[in-house]
Amino acid sequence: MVYTLPHRPQLLVIGAGIAGGMVAHKAALAGMRVTILCDGPELRREDLVDRFRQAGAQTMMSPYPEVPHAPQPQVARTDDYLIQKGPRPYNQQYIRAVGGTTWHWAAATWRYLPNDMKLKSRYGVGRDWPLDYWDIEPWYAEAEAEMGVAGPEDAPFDAPRSGPYPMPAAPLSYMDRVFQEKLSALGYAHISAPQARNNQQVYDDRPPCCGNANCMPICPIGAQYSGNVAVEKAQAAGAQLVTGAVVHRLEVGPEGKITAARYLTPSREEIRVEADRFVLAAGGIEGPKILLMSTQENAPDGVANRSDMVGRNLMDHPGSSSSFDSEMPLWPGRGPNVISAITNLRDGDFRSEHAARKLMILNMNPVEGIAKAAIDEGLTGEALRQAVRHRTARRQVITAFHEQLPDPSNRIRPSTEGKTDQLGLPRPEIHYDVDDYVARAAKDTRARVEEIAATLGAAPGSVEHNDGYLPNNHITGATIMGDDPRDSVVDADCRTHDHPNLWISSSSTFPSVSSVNVTLTIAALALRLGDHIATEARP
Repeated sequence: MVYTLPHRPQLLVIGAGIAGGMVAHKAALAGMRVTILCDGPELRREDLVDRFRQAGAQTMMSPYPEVPHAPQPQVARTDDYLIQKGPRPYNQQYIRAVGGTTWHWAAATWRYLPNDMKLKSRYGVGRDWPLDYWDIEPWYAEAEAEMGVAGPEDAPFDAPRSGPYPMPAAPLSYMDRVFQEKLSALGYAHISAPQARNNQQVYDDRPPCCGNANCMPICPIGAQYSGNVAVEKAQAAGAQLVTGAVVHRLEVGPEGKITAARYLTPSREEIRVEADRFVLAAGGIEGPKILLMSTQENAPDGVANRSDMVGRNLMDHPGSSSSFDSEMPLWPGRGPNVISAITNLRDGDFRSEHAARKLMILNMNPVEGIAKAAIDEGLTGEALRQAVRHRTARRQVITAFHEQLPDPSNRIRPSTEGKTDQLGLPRPEIHYDVDDYVARAAKDTRARVEEIAATLGAAPGSVEHNDGYLPNNHITGATIMGDDPRDSVVDADCRTHDHPNLWISSSSTFPSVSSVNVTLTIAALALRLGDHIATEARP
């Protein structure tokens, strides 16, 4: 039996992360009746911190309770929720709860560059966005103000700006200052990373950073912005929040409009919600899966999928990681996890041939891994203590985000083998690979890291590289944006081509992944979309 809610919102937002929260907040402030559906629970920061401290294995997901009715991918789990079918695994982690995955992000809030949105016309690869940088720039500024971004002014190889950051950049650690000196001598632009983390001041009632260095997986005091803030503001403006609501179907009316969404509760009750307008903000994997599960007579291939592009063009930032021991002790692990980055590989004519990159100096305390390795070597007592101290003070890690081009063969779809979750819904099946465009850049990255390590006094041949195209949880492209309804899912306003009252707010709409973190662009487009919907709804 399906129960239809008597309360009919003007706007139904599916998803309660940063995108859904910001769209809902904008619409609620404009006086719209807004309902937000979240598949997972509400979380309390103090509970998450306690879970993290008590966890046997302190991983990215250890603070977060398992949600049996809404499984959360965990790379370390052998029976992972995601079904890997491609040449390479698309190992991702995301949180299905109010606030979404920004509970455990690094708070990096980079803007895309103007050329990131014009890859095809500028470099002859990938796709262009159906809008340009200056269409989004005012919304970048609003997103930075909303999230409280601290960043460097007039930094080289950063995006152009119409105004200053809300807060000055976080001070570089001793380690980052040494890197800056050495890297500048090699000709690199090494800058403070813009971050949505309060810097030495209270901002939006959030305290300043206290330097705990475990921003990933949980900021213990809330100095770092997380998506639950947007949801709470939407609720304060009048939006209704429903948790434990796993949407599995959108209904299409005879004129192509979406008429209702159906969700399952943890006890498998089915609820139907009618609304005037719908925003799908369920994330880069769950959102496309909902569309593809919604097959029906007037949408035989799924909702918004006349182009056959839903689920396709899946991207991330295939990553590399290199570690070495510097000659002098630099003591990483003081302050936020990532404070600085190398930016002059973000753009250039080389993008016609290989991927752009952002290289980051990781500022995480490596003592656990170093201690385990030393114990495996058989060290004990004073020898163990000295080895751990010596290596921890000198262990340096450089990671890289490599830009990936959209490829329709990289895709997500509901399980084709009948594999289901606890509610009986298909699990996501992923087909994914990384092409030579990335591989050529990764080879160059390795050579550059070798040069940097030598400059910092690393012993010849001692650099350890992980070139396995590490996942970075930047799930992009599976409901791609474009002008042509034949090869894209949404238009420049994130409205689906097929359904005039359905929009998508997610990094899944991005035609390019750039070489930087995607969250600020998600937020900017969400604010723009919320304003667009509120304006359109005015009588």
